[in-house]
Amino acid sequence: MGTKAVLFDLFETLITEFADGRRISGRRYDYPGLLGLSQEEFKLEWRSRVERRMRGELASFPDVIRDICRSRGLDAVEQSVQSLYQARIQEKRIPFEAVRPDILEMLANLRTHGWKLGLISNCSEEEVRGWEDSPLAGYFDDVIFSYEVQCCKPDPAIYELACRRLQILPEDCVFVGDGGSGELDGAHQAGMKVIHAVWFNPYVESRYAQLSAPMQLAAALPVR
Repeated sequence: MGTKAVLFDLFETLITEFADGRRISGRRYDYPGLLGLSQEEFKLEWRSRVERRMRGELASFPDVIRDICRSRGLDAVEQSVQSLYQARIQEKRIPFEAVRPDILEMLANLRTHGWKLGLISNCSEEEVRGWEDSPLAGYFDDVIFSYEVQCCKPDPAIYELACRRLQILPEDCVFVGDGGSGELDGAHQAGMKVIHAVWFNPYVESRYAQLSAPMQLAAALPVR
């Protein structure tokens, strides 16, 4: 039986935060002035909480900041926390406001040919504030944000959940992603066919078939 659904990753697959190898937003947060932490100290604490953020164990960006301050014996001044939160929301909206036309063309083409479309994104609440207002949202039958379901890629459970919600079997799905967070292996372990999207991020190595342009996808899918 051929493919019935295509499941996509979000960041660096459908949208990108980078141009010419640099982050579009510039990302300049005054952690020393607002929190009393150096840039490197903050990065260390932030990265150590990746899975807890993605699984929603730390429910919001302000909760993450407060947890970091608490672990360092610092007072989290609420005005500073909210200032960082609003700046983070604005930064994460940027990619949703500049979706590439060929991405939208790819999604429209898949819908025209009858495939169900799903999304699985490892993300926290503030990172996807721009989703509902983006041109992407209307193409998808179901969307899973990891923080909402307390599970994240590459755990096979999140792919299995996506299949149940779309009412299809894993073997009838193709997962398309840039390969971050071990997501391609996770999809494979869940029983899905896997396609490695390298149109934004060509730096991740994998053993899966690669596509360098979105409009190549329809031709690469198994016949329905």
